Amino acid sequence: MINRVIWPARFDPRISAIYALNDIDVKAPPEVVWKLLVEAENWARYFPAEDQVKILSGEPELTLGTRYQRVTVGYPMSLTVTECVPGQRLAWSSTVDGDETSSSAYHGWVITPTKDGCHVLTEETQQGDFFLEVIGRQHPGALYRYHQEWVECLARAAEAEAARHAG
Repeated sequence: MINRVIWPARFDPRISAIYALNDIDVKAPPEVVWKLLVEAENWARYFPAEDQVKILSGEPELTLGTRYQRVTVGYPMSLTVTECVPGQRLAWSSTVDGDETSSSAYHGWVITPTKDGCHVLTEETQQGDFFLEVIGRQHPGALYRYHQEWVECLARAAEAEAARHAG
């Protein structure tokens, strides 16, 4: 059974304007994938698009309550980690810096062990005028494509890391 994101009511996909689900099987242990996910300031090592991430609250990696900023596809965002179950679940809420429409998003990651490694699932919902205009109208499908590239890059990096430690 593959687990899914646990949604806060206001971010439920059934009431969200924009939603994407991406998943992939990874031939690496869950702890290897987890380490790559929580080391947010190093995401660009395996996913170059995420090269502007800064943890603001002092932790070396993402954990419950971590506040951080990132620039995603040219837009500065403020984020807070809202769920963190080491090796299993990571989620954050985000707002767009300077956006007066109060647009927000919720992004979750779920890692489920499998006999060959793990299954990684990521889901995101977005609400508000900013996301409707930029993602919904100007770039339909962009959220799905961005996350698909991210999970594929994450899988390759985790598998390479696991192979280094196995050999």
